Amino acid sequence: MLSNETVQLCDLPETMKAIVLESPSETFSLHQVELPLPQCDANEILVKVEFVGLNPLDAQFAKTGFCKWQYPHILGLDAVGTVVQANKGQFPSVGDRIMWHSSLAQQGVLSEYAKVPNFAVALIPENLESKTAAAIPCSGLSALIAVEKIQINEGDTVFIDAGAGAVGQFAIQLAKQRGADVFTMASKHNHKLVKKLGADAVFNYTDKKLSQKIATALGPQGFDAVIDTIGGDSTLRNIELMRFCGRIACLKSLPILTPELMFRKAPNISIVSLGGAWLANSLCAQQRMSFMNNQLLENIDNGDIVVPEISPVNFNAEAITQALHHQLDGGFTGKQIVEIA
Repeated sequence: MLSNETVQLCDLPETMKAIVLESPSETFSLHQVELPLPQCDANEILVKVEFVGLNPLDAQFAKTGFCKWQYPHILGLDAVGTVVQANKGQFPSVGDRIMWHSSLAQQGVLSEYAKVPNFAVALIPENLESKTAAAIPCSGLSALIAVEKIQINEGDTVFIDAGAGAVGQFAIQLAKQRGADVFTMASKHNHKLVKKLGADAVFNYTDKKLSQKIATALGPQGFDAVIDTIGGDSTLRNIELMRFCGRIACLKSLPILTPELMFRKAPNISIVSLGGAWLANSLCAQQRMSFMNNQLLENIDNGDIVVPEISPVNFNAEAITQALHHQLDGGFTGKQIVEIA
């Protein structure tokens, strides 16, 4: 049993700076505020946040809001920082450097301090830079969960949507690790990038004959598996390109699937939802994300996987607002990382 005694790194301030969304809108603008330090429960640790990874999901919810949020809401889901307060005997310990993907239903991590359940974090290897680790959680976890859900085996043919996006870049590398033949699509100027990551065949996503060209290159058998990152009509196209009883992992909501398509293709459909681990209050799923983050950290520390190119963002409301609107504009291939000064 843990001691009730609390250990902390140093004298902590009573307040902190945070970047908040006052209300969601198409033209959202963030604000910097001063808030009280979070108060931790028994299984939570307090972290001095150092880097925050921005994601398309952050930008999307800044525009639409989320049903569980109360406003003003602190944005941000992916963080790296140092533990500054924990119960005696708790792991991780005060002074440890950690990475995590936080709960979508709670306040985010674009703040000087944040609290997180101790079982939901991953310890960062000593030689790995903090800003590199901050580029991992949302994109890396989504890719790894997708690859595991569709059970990629050596020799499988796999199609990955949006190969130059952050999820796509991780997914290409993870699929190649498992011995798959990887097909993907990207803007023409990103073909060199995805090929360097291991893609065997790359198609221009603006090509009006995309489906025909993929089918010609693949042959009549269809893909064994698909990682569907875009959703909508792309999901329907991807199922058409799959073999009978093929496997597809979807990161977006499903479109309407006609009975004819479902019977003709009989796809095995999996849904990837990081937020679901928190919304369903699944302790097992939250811990599993921690284990998977450790797996990703080990792969990157060993040089087996590389993270997308990092673009630094200043810790102020204007810069982060601009960065998130840039995410919504589309075509962004790297990871925007906020350094908390």
